Amino acid sequence: MKLMITGATSGIGKQLALGYAKAGHQVVACGRSQTKLDALTEAQPNISTLCFDLMQYDSYPALAADHGPLDLLILNAGDCEYIDDALNFDAKRFDKIININLIAIGYALQAWLPNLKPGGRLVLVSSSAQLLALPRAEAYGASKAGLSYLAKVLAIDLAKHQIEVTLVHPGFVQTPLTDRNTFAMPMMIGAEEAASTIMRGIAKGKRDIRFPRLFIWLMQSLSLLPFSLWRRLAMRMVSP
Repeated sequence: MKLMITGATSGIGKQLALGYAKAGHQVVACGRSQTKLDALTEAQPNISTLCFDLMQYDSYPALAADHGPLDLLILNAGDCEYIDDALNFDAKRFDKIININLIAIGYALQAWLPNLKPGGRLVLVSSSAQLLALPRAEAYGASKAGLSYLAKVLAIDLAKHQIEVTLVHPGFVQTPLTDRNTFAMPMMIGAEEAASTIMRGIAKGKRDIRFPRLFIWLMQSLSLLPFSLWRRLAMRMVSP
């Protein structure tokens, strides 16, 4: 199997690249750091690399002939920053996160979706944050909610092309992104465990992969509360 993974230099993306390569698959790993990409190739020779910045929309590389057609395209790259003062809204930060987590996905689809062969699978990595309005997550939550909606529409429109779509909703996963958080992150799991869960779900042909189960159940249960009640609870989370 041939597959391509964005955001492959750290966290879930790195573990997915290593996991699929160890299983004998041909992996195209994408990221911004050539040094980190080279380390992946040294660890697993069947990993080839593409180094570029997803925010440079006009510089997305075309896949070489020996990279395609793809059986699997995993769009995993993303970022997380918070809006610390909603009254003095940081539009530049909002723009940055919306662009990397959502707009860049559109350009990635334009660039590489034609390389996905009939019978292939597109995987979009969203977040459980889109299940519930969370304090300070105006940018991150909105970007992931948009990504989840996009995945569901693509699942409808790509069916006639025999392309399946899998949407991933992780909870807290220990990565360089979550290492920056200063708040409690319940039921956090490691990136290797997260990647293994995603790989098992993809192998089973799942269209929706959510984990950890208990955390997702808790988020979904809270989302069923009347918003007025959840608003009061959420306000207590950020009260000094």
